[in-house]
Amino acid sequence: MDEIKDLIVGLDAGIEEKDVKMMAPLVLAYMGDAVYEAFIRNYLIKRSKVSVNELHKAATKFVKAKAQAEIVHALESELTEDEWVVIKRGRNQKSATTPKNAVLIDYKYATGFEALLGYLFFCGKTDRLLEVMKRAVEIINQG
Repeated sequence: MDEIKDLIVGLDAGIEEKDVKMMAPLVLAYMGDAVYEAFIRNYLIKRSKVSVNELHKAATKFVKAKAQAEIVHALESELTEDEWVVIKRGRNQKSATTPKNAVLIDYKYATGFEALLGYLFFCGKTDRLLEVMKRAVEIINQG
């Protein structure tokens, strides 16, 4: 996982935390979605030698809204107050899109989860970001 950490550190925008807290939750979720997707793809590629189609099918297990909502609920007791505030802001944000293959409440919690990842990314909290994403994989693999 050091390669991912190096990638994330290399992309760190160096934004002050007070400014990150003022960012729109959907902007945080947009970045969090990309960071998590890259993490999951790397995780899967390193663990299996299968076709891209099979990798994509495996990735959906981790990135679908229902899985991300499950992650949020499982992590709740492990989150700081600031992290939970970010999740709630993302969850409560009104989105211009509606979920196609997800229950609305799962979609909202998934947006909150992605907002948390974007927040940690932009704050440069790479150790915590990796910790949360590794726990997410553990949670989904246990389920």
